[in-house]
Amino acid sequence: MDPDTVKSTLSNLAFGGVMAAAARDYQKEILAKEKAQTSAPVNEEIDLDELMDTLLAHVLQDPELEKLHADRIAALKKEVEKREALKRQGHGEYREINEGDFLGEVTRSEKVICHFYHKEFYRCKIMDKHLKALAPRHMDTKFIKLDAENAPFFVAKLGVKTLPCVVLFRKGVAMDRLVGFQDLGAKDDFSTKTLENLLIKKGFLSEKKEDEDDNEGEYREDTRRSVRSSVNIDSDSD
Repeated sequence: MDPDTVKSTLSNLAFGGVMAAAARDYQKEILAKEKAQTSAPVNEEIDLDELMDTLLAHVLQDPELEKLHADRIAALKKEVEKREALKRQGHGEYREINEGDFLGEVTRSEKVICHFYHKEFYRCKIMDKHLKALAPRHMDTKFIKLDAENAPFFVAKLGVKTLPCVVLFRKGVAMDRLVGFQDLGAKDDFSTKTLENLLIKKGFLSEKKEDEDDNEGEYREDTRRSVRSSVNIDSDSD
């Protein structure tokens, strides 16, 4: 196979996927050469692992490709370290906190979404389900909940009068809020995607890339069904 062709292909595609494709092309070329040298059909299988090792050894001799590989590894390592740091701050899950922890939680992270709720209110349970679904998808934002009955000081300080109330904090400062379901169509059966889009529009969630959504499945519809089937419809919401 022409080395220039291999180099050009690898430079224009993601490193990992190209290695597998190049190995398959290399295998086809070898099989074709063997078939041309003998009249008997070629039925022997070639070890792809061995081909990959050979091709990798050849490719890594190229300084540009070696740098591409090193940069990719460095970026992945940096991303892992960032995620671990965020997890230590309580990101990646939807957690309940108490009033004593409130100030520390909202000031230690750049973006915080706090749900003031009542455990008996039907609409608070709906909001819970959607926020729980969003928390692991948006590591950059912290998701917490606070029982309004057990946090009278901050309920009064923030002027929380209608539940559910989702207050959006940036660097410890309350910047915006969602009161009831007014901004969500004023209906109980809104989807997780609807809430996600609203929070993206308000600047408290980052828009997901298409490749990040490839393995999400049909979480939005599943979440909406689980919300409607798991809450008590007889509960109050105000």
